[in-house]
Amino acid sequence: MKNLLVLLLFVFPYLIKAQPSHEAFDMLLKKHVDTNGGVNYKAFKSDETPLNDYLVEMMIDPPTRDWSDHEKLAYWINVYNALTIQLVLKYYPIESIKDIGASIQIPFVNTPWDIECFEIEDGKELSLNNIEHGIIRKDFEEPRIHFALVCAAVSCPKLLNEAYDPARLDRQLTAQTKAFLANTSKNKISSDRLELSKLFNWYGGDFRKNGSLIDFLNPYTTVKIDANAKTSFLDYDWRLNEQ
Repeated sequence: MKNLLVLLLFVFPYLIKAQPSHEAFDMLLKKHVDTNGGVNYKAFKSDETPLNDYLVEMMIDPPTRDWSDHEKLAYWINVYNALTIQLVLKYYPIESIKDIGASIQIPFVNTPWDIECFEIEDGKELSLNNIEHGIIRKDFEEPRIHFALVCAAVSCPKLLNEAYDPARLDRQLTAQTKAFLANTSKNKISSDRLELSKLFNWYGGDFRKNGSLIDFLNPYTTVKIDANAKTSFLDYDWRLNEQ
């Protein structure tokens, strides 16, 4: 019995597979994304190989049951944003991500978000839409993800110039939400009138699960919004979020 315990103590650490690191993606974001979320895609082209290598590593080690919710969510946010950058770089130079699958013809694909680009679980292919709607929105009750997932457009929330980290995920999501709402080019907020990003229209149900939209907004704004504030939605600028 003693020998068995010694063997288990020696072998057990090797049976626990370490989670994949997001350090490589973090370094790429710090190198090619500015503090306003602008991406230097031209320079990023020279780092397509390490970006692709990072995504291969993520494919090999997808989340398992023993991961915490924060570990899983950070993984999927980072993967989504990395895949979006990879997709833009593949067709760069382009004026808008929406050009992919439109003026750039891809058979059987209606939008860039429908392109199957991430393979896990014995050959299962996922698109960006699969990841956002079939995994992140389905499995996590977290409306702040809409300020972390970035679709490479000017009107999107800014791309964070660091990877999402499970240990700091709540703080990162809160900071992203506050920064997006404070950006007057994307949201104009006063006590009695709201001119909001269309994100709040497209995903309205996600923001109303625990009250009204204004109930969601108030904790993240410096202005106390009246419950009867008039609300409208701004046009969305799909130009590439390029520096």
